Amino acid sequence: MADHDRIEGAAKNIGGKIKEGVGKVTGDEKLKAEGRAGQVEGKVQNTVGGIKDAVNEKH
Repeated sequence: MADHDRIEGAAKNIGGKIKEGVGKVTGDEKLKAEGRAGQVEGKVQNTVGGIKDAVNEKH
């Protein structure tokens, strides 16, 4: 089963993409930047979850 961090990270990544898209459409640079930051945060959290999964599989 996927680690909670991986699921939450994927959700943050998707939310960030949506936020960035809305920022592009509306011309809101702050919203675009927040969206990109959310994507990075989500990718990092997803990676951490993947590492946790790998460690748990070995034990």
